[in-house]
Amino acid sequence: MSNFNQESVLSVHHWTDTLFSFTTTRDPSFRFRNGEFTMIGLKIGGKPLMRAYSVASANYEDRLEFFSIKVPDGPLTSHLQHLKAGDQVMVGRKATGTLVIDNLESGRNLYLIGTGTGLAPFLSVIKDPETYERFEKIVLLHGCRHVAELAYGEMINEMLPKDEMIGDLVSDKLIYYPTVTRDPFHNRGRITDLMNSGKLYSDIGLPMLDPAHDRAMICGSPALMTEMRASLLAKGMVEGNQGEPGQFVIEKAFAER
Repeated sequence: MSNFNQESVLSVHHWTDTLFSFTTTRDPSFRFRNGEFTMIGLKIGGKPLMRAYSVASANYEDRLEFFSIKVPDGPLTSHLQHLKAGDQVMVGRKATGTLVIDNLESGRNLYLIGTGTGLAPFLSVIKDPETYERFEKIVLLHGCRHVAELAYGEMINEMLPKDEMIGDLVSDKLIYYPTVTRDPFHNRGRITDLMNSGKLYSDIGLPMLDPAHDRAMICGSPALMTEMRASLLAKGMVEGNQGEPGQFVIEKAFAER
């Protein structure tokens, strides 16, 4: 049996010259936990070229969604970015990853900290009813250079609160905090700086992150991963992994990308 399913592209959305997302059909046999990633790719030169991508759709949805950068000379993304409805892509039959709430100890507030396409796994986490059962507040932080790169803002702000299944939970518990570094915007600055200065907490009306009560998930640029991990370890927080829950988790599969 092949390690991959052939899926059909249903839609493609180009956010900017460097960011796009696409949805595909979903084989009924494909199972994943919200926050996990799988391998996706194309046959190029007669051989499969695969890369790890977080699943941005929730595990109860009947389609799959992926959020990607565009790299002009990238071995895979130089081809992926030209996808159109009806094209075929390969999707791995298995999913894995550390960004699942099972890998976190119970706590008060959950911080989902992402830059760029590191937002992707958290899009599925914030659609999961169990996330809202486990935590009092879910703080979604998304950092980008430019305002145009703040993808999915309309879905988070307008569509999710109206969702029949989780709309009330989202309205009551989800705090979305987008921030940029290079354009005028109501939130400006790097996520780590906003957290360290305390400005983030005054803006959202919550106490500063407390290792005794708060939990975090991190996905994004290598710089974000390194800084956030060092900061949380310095606070005495314990990193969790598969089978051993902790107070924060990082998706190592993307740390070198």
